[in-house]
Amino acid sequence: MIGTRVPITVADRNIAARCLRGRIVLIDDDAEIISVMQALLDMEGYHCESYLSAQEFLQVEIDPELKFPGPWCVLSDVKMPEVDGLTLQKLLVDKGNPPLILMSGGSGAYEAVEGLRTGAIDFLIKPFDVDVLLVAVEEAMSKSTESQVFLDSHANAKKLFSTLTSRELEVIQLLMLGKINREIAEELDIALRTVKLHRQHAFEKLGVSKIVDLVKLVELANKA
Repeated sequence: MIGTRVPITVADRNIAARCLRGRIVLIDDDAEIISVMQALLDMEGYHCESYLSAQEFLQVEIDPELKFPGPWCVLSDVKMPEVDGLTLQKLLVDKGNPPLILMSGGSGAYEAVEGLRTGAIDFLIKPFDVDVLLVAVEEAMSKSTESQVFLDSHANAKKLFSTLTSRELEVIQLLMLGKINREIAEELDIALRTVKLHRQHAFEKLGVSKIVDLVKLVELANKA
């Protein structure tokens, strides 16, 4: 899970609880809008971080050891100097590719279409209804949670395969090609009994009991 910091102080525990609900990075070059939105989202129980430019946010190094666990998203204005919202969207890959909600009071159809086409959760036109904002944030947090669960599962699957010996891995790879124990023994020039033993040990390490479960685990480990 992203974020491994352990809360120590009362303030830490409060922030950690809010991060479990969701961490929102607010980016807008209008300090008044930032203040109003942060107050609103704070009331909803979220933990908010605010930046007056996308450039300012991009310069911040995200250290997982200094963050509390929980989903997160970015809520950014589109029309900003230096780095606008659409450019930010392309650069967020280096920040863990969090869900992005774009907002603007002066953008046209192109910005809205482009933002949504390239993966933004929503495009909010200022002034927007509070309920519309909260629905978009909830969807973004849901997407972030799904992504974190997948990344955890992917990492765990890869870790399981790293525990196999080279011979166990060879047996597993041949099983994935549809070969039966006897064919594997012939191909590897080892005893049938040895193949069965390697297969048993590999299955135990991977926590699977059937080929179909093995296939699913392999697919998970190999997903980008």
